[in-house]
Amino acid sequence: MSISEKANKDHEELFPNHKSTLKFTDPELVEIFDNFAFDEVLSYGNLDDRTRLMVILAALIASQTLSEFKVMLRGALTIGVTPIEAKEIVYQAVSYCGMASVFDFIHATNEILKSIGIKLPLEGQSTTSPETRLEKGLALQKTIFGEMIDNMYMESPENQRHINRYLSDNCFGDYYTRTGLDIRTRELLTFSMILSLGGCEPQLKGHIQGNANVGNDKGTLLSVVTQLLPYVGYPRTLNAIRCLNEVIPEPK
Repeated sequence: MSISEKANKDHEELFPNHKSTLKFTDPELVEIFDNFAFDEVLSYGNLDDRTRLMVILAALIASQTLSEFKVMLRGALTIGVTPIEAKEIVYQAVSYCGMASVFDFIHATNEILKSIGIKLPLEGQSTTSPETRLEKGLALQKTIFGEMIDNMYMESPENQRHINRYLSDNCFGDYYTRTGLDIRTRELLTFSMILSLGGCEPQLKGHIQGNANVGNDKGTLLSVVTQLLPYVGYPRTLNAIRCLNEVIPEPK
């Protein structure tokens, strides 16, 4: 088997002393995947290692790949993703993937943290109360999306405005206002989750613009898409790139 020096080095940094059984049962596949994911793809883009692992974890939750999530979470903690950051990724996924999809990932994260000696619960990160969550969530929404939020409220039929309010007080007021991750990172995580879910292209375009508004330029988003490719496959990657080009066109 011929796995490149760079691929071996990166794999060892993430998973020190790990002995893959697939190297013995599926050596050709391991060679193809490791050289691609841990060398070729890794050579592209501007993401630091911690951010790369966080967006991968977000994508794995959205893709419902629990076994791979557990493997990559241990790798993420090894290279410096903090327990609070790991928990915040999982918590934020509740808004975008739903509790039914995230439930097992919460328990898996708790088990892994306890196995490395982390005492639970972690320090609280909430910054809102039942009285302030709507106000603070709406303000944060407007910071990210601007006048689009006012238009959303004005244009929604009366019988659907409760969903807009839920977006403001729950999605943003309960989750986005939490500490532990900054807003630019949270928007990258949301972008990663939505593109990995598939079939949510209108929402993906909205968060491409949201990312641009908070300082995550097209190069950064393309780096995220590239790093997720080995884990989510080509169809979702190509859909994401199409959305990216529609929202932020290439210069003519």
